[in-house]
Amino acid sequence: MMTRAPLFLFYLNVLIIATCGLIYELLAGTLASYLLGDSVTQFSLIIGIYLSALGVGAWISSFVEERLARCFIEVELAVALVGGFSVPVLFLAFGYVTWFQPLLYGIVFLVGTLVGLELPLLMRLLKEEVDFSDLVSRVLTFDYIGALVASVMFPVLLVPQLGLVRTSLVFGILNALVGLWGTWLLRPVLKPKGLNGLRGRAVLVAGLLVIGVIKADRVTQMAEENQLSGRIVHAESSKYQRIVVTENKTGFQLYLNGHLQFNSVDEYRYHEALVHPAM
Repeated sequence: MMTRAPLFLFYLNVLIIATCGLIYELLAGTLASYLLGDSVTQFSLIIGIYLSALGVGAWISSFVEERLARCFIEVELAVALVGGFSVPVLFLAFGYVTWFQPLLYGIVFLVGTLVGLELPLLMRLLKEEVDFSDLVSRVLTFDYIGALVASVMFPVLLVPQLGLVRTSLVFGILNALVGLWGTWLLRPVLKPKGLNGLRGRAVLVAGLLVIGVIKADRVTQMAEENQLSGRIVHAESSKYQRIVVTENKTGFQLYLNGHLQFNSVDEYRYHEALVHPAM
């Protein structure tokens, strides 16, 4: 037997992996729309790049012939690191680099490739434990359930309550914990040599992401102040939009989802036109 662990624990891994994978895709599309505008174009590009990258990852998995369990855990840690820090890095980079779009699409492709490696490796690890037809149907079932969970949680709970930056980091932590958990779950097929080092790296990655969660508000503030060119005096996320009020030498500005709604210097041009006809 490959492992003494109950199979439902492996299917739980599939559920978590699928949820995290779709969350990263939704985060990238939302962030691209927030920063670049034209949400139709951005979501179309993000979805296309991400799905094609999943295929690339699945193809690359065919070249992994040895140490499948260790490779699976290493991939989980890579997804945790790259996917978890993707939004903070992109948010901060937007105000500093002129090649933001290549960076955005490159990170999306890298995350998609790594996510595309996960399920093929896990299925190959389980193929001796479960009949192939049952294995495929169960793995895909939990994969699609995970996608449903992510698609419901993202707009209803995650974005309004956690925001984009903290959501990215939290799901990176989940991937890191799957990797750490895998060092025990797959213990019968992992070589003892280097096992403690693998667990140490998993703890390190999770720790870095936890620090990121603690500093998430500061990261968001730094990115928005650089992007919006003003000191933030109020910021909050409703279930509909990101609301930011900034102050600079010209006065106050209101931004919704990063787009200027009015500036106190010239807002009279809009409001007086509404009031004077009635007077």
